[in-house]
Amino acid sequence: MYMQLSCKCSGGGDAHATTMAVFNMLSHYSWDAKVVLSLAAFAANYGEFWLVIQLYATNPLAKSVALLKQMPDIIEHGNSLKSRFDAVTKLINVMLDVTKIIIEFKELPSLFISPDMPPMSSAMALIPTAAYWTIRGIVACASQIISLIGTSHEYISWTTESWELSTLAHKVSSIHEHLMQQLILCHQHIEEKKQFEAYNHLVRILEMSHLDNQKVLKTLIYVKEDIQPLLQGNTKVNIEILRRKTVLLLISDLDLLHEEIVILHKFYKEQIKSGVEYEVVWLPVVDRSKPLNEENQNKFHELQKEMPWYTLLHPSLLEPAVVRYIKEVWHFTKKAILVVLDLQGKVVCRNALHMMWIWGNTAYPFTNSKEESLWKVETWSLKLLVDDIDATIFDWVNQGKYICMYGGVNSDWILNFNTAARDVAKAAGIQLEMVYVGKSNAKEQVRKTIAFITSRSLGYYWADPTNIWFFWTRMESMLYSKTQHRKTIENDSIFSGVLTMLSFDGSDQGWAVICQGPTEMAQAKGDMILKSITQYSDWSDDVQQIGFVPALNKHLRTLHTPEHCNRLILPGINGDIPEKVVCAECGRPMEKYFMYRCCTD
Repeated sequence: MYMQLSCKCSGGGDAHATTMAVFNMLSHYSWDAKVVLSLAAFAANYGEFWLVIQLYATNPLAKSVALLKQMPDIIEHGNSLKSRFDAVTKLINVMLDVTKIIIEFKELPSLFISPDMPPMSSAMALIPTAAYWTIRGIVACASQIISLIGTSHEYISWTTESWELSTLAHKVSSIHEHLMQQLILCHQHIEEKKQFEAYNHLVRILEMSHLDNQKVLKTLIYVKEDIQPLLQGNTKVNIEILRRKTVLLLISDLDLLHEEIVILHKFYKEQIKSGVEYEVVWLPVVDRSKPLNEENQNKFHELQKEMPWYTLLHPSLLEPAVVRYIKEVWHFTKKAILVVLDLQGKVVCRNALHMMWIWGNTAYPFTNSKEESLWKVETWSLKLLVDDIDATIFDWVNQGKYICMYGGVNSDWILNFNTAARDVAKAAGIQLEMVYVGKSNAKEQVRKTIAFITSRSLGYYWADPTNIWFFWTRMESMLYSKTQHRKTIENDSIFSGVLTMLSFDGSDQGWAVICQGPTEMAQAKGDMILKSITQYSDWSDDVQQIGFVPALNKHLRTLHTPEHCNRLILPGINGDIPEKVVCAECGRPMEKYFMYRCCTD
């Protein structure tokens, strides 16, 4: 092939005819082989030429060959031929690029893309043209090298040849760009097909029954022979460590709240004391369309350090098909979820985080039936509201004290309400403890309000912001749980109470819940509860007959007016929102609006 190419190019003449002659020699080969063989033949020719030129000054054999081929004149006047050599080099580079890309098309997996399938079919239609112009470029370069040999310097100063080579380089480069665009589309098609197959495989695996959880976990988490995909502390471990264990998959993005980790950590540590056993694995969901930048890398590693349970070694171990499944089937959007796998890897709950927040490890094994059984024994009470967030409150209850929980960030209302409530407690002869529980998604405002309460010595408050976050998160979790179980305002007092609390929190004013013992409760928003307290003389006689809380409730009912406006901001929950929400004040259905919010203060 080397000698034939040299002979055909040394005769000069029509470049097209020479190119077609090369094609005729290679007629039995595929398009990619035609180009590779032609390029290999030229490489032998071109390589010998440059080797002689480079070794001419130091190697006697090279000098002898150069004399035989009449090359000294070229070597001596190499500078004047630089533009010609540069044009040859440029053309060679683009011919190499086209040859490589033609080979890449040949090596694409036929399982995921066939030659008659767009965009592969478009590329196949262009490859014969690419092969023609690549071989024509080879012919032009070979002719240039041959024409230089034996030519005196006075005859080699032309620029026409350089212009021809540059024109060919531009032509071949343009073809390369078109092929590259098609190759990118082919790779996208192949990746989509692979992910489609991977997604369907994942669906099948999660629908099947298994002896243990290994097949499910190894399908969810990308496993290579040389990679231990999980990390606990500084120790890398294999998925086998989770065999025959209940596994809770904590799924979130990199904006997972510190408070969520703190509370989950608390329950994770209390497993043995609670008589349960499970493992938690954090699966971080990130945007795979762009590489993890330094900022997100740091966020990922900082979150890992906070977690005592297993974490994914790197977010890239979560394949796109798995991320799609997590979003489409498990309905992960922005808020963290906790997917529960039993010992065999079966999904028994698509999001048990709300159960964890409401009941902690008591909700184990975190199944829907367990959730239903727990709700059956619950009532709307102080115990459900506070749970074990603050043991001091229940110490006060056991001492026979009344508890007033209040919130909001209106300092004037807080001062007026505290003053009035203490005066009424003294007048009624009851021991009343005031507890400030803040406001959701308003950390900075709550911090300033606590500073105000402290400066005025207004009493007890939750100093730890995590407790305030957890209080309101439990309210949201109760709403989510009740919604999932298709409860309504009319048939569920707890659901009604939760919506009332959330409507209090959604308003711009304060609110209060006053409790006597674990079950008696009176609740109202700021202006209503303050007005009722300041009108104590109007209902003080009822206190002697039916008790403080029942008397307060009775008076609150007399204060409702038709002219009022309540606002309820429902949290972003992964599930259905209630079809019907009624006003906490008058009981009438509220109008539905949509609100988009990015700030948390």
